[in-house]
Amino acid sequence: MSPRRHREHLPAHHPAELIATVLGSGNAPRAPGTVGTVAALAIGIPVAWAGGAPALLIGALLAVIAGWWAIRLVTAHDGIHDPGRVVIDELAGLWITLAALAPLGRLGDWHWWLAAFIAFRAFDIAKPFPVGWADRHVRGALGVILDDLIAGVYAILLLVALASGLDMAGIAL
Repeated sequence: MSPRRHREHLPAHHPAELIATVLGSGNAPRAPGTVGTVAALAIGIPVAWAGGAPALLIGALLAVIAGWWAIRLVTAHDGIHDPGRVVIDELAGLWITLAALAPLGRLGDWHWWLAAFIAFRAFDIAKPFPVGWADRHVRGALGVILDDLIAGVYAILLLVALASGLDMAGIAL
């Protein structure tokens, strides 16, 4: 028997809906994950300016904690494991990726923010192991969040390799 599905979402002003959709950005009619990641990027800029990598990491942790609560409510209401409009997990995954730019000395460079965005989205969409495994096999709010955190770690590894390669080649971006 399929899970019960409601015809309507939680009210748009409900705190769980606002958190889960990152202030409604996940309600985009096309590519809600990408739109949610753009929103996360836009929100991340003043967070990074105000507090650097520590602020981004604390923000990612808060997104995981608040997201866990919000995702549980939204998914219980909808009866869907991972509704497309839930994008707080994208925010958490992107922000850990952005925080990793600081030790690379690239946190203040928009080129690297763009590279972080592209790398994170690529791993989140392609879902290489164990990203895809977590997406398919870990249930509940943890499953919704975990694949994006792993995608963020993959993006970090790619950015570290890219920065190292450019530094070794003497190329500055």
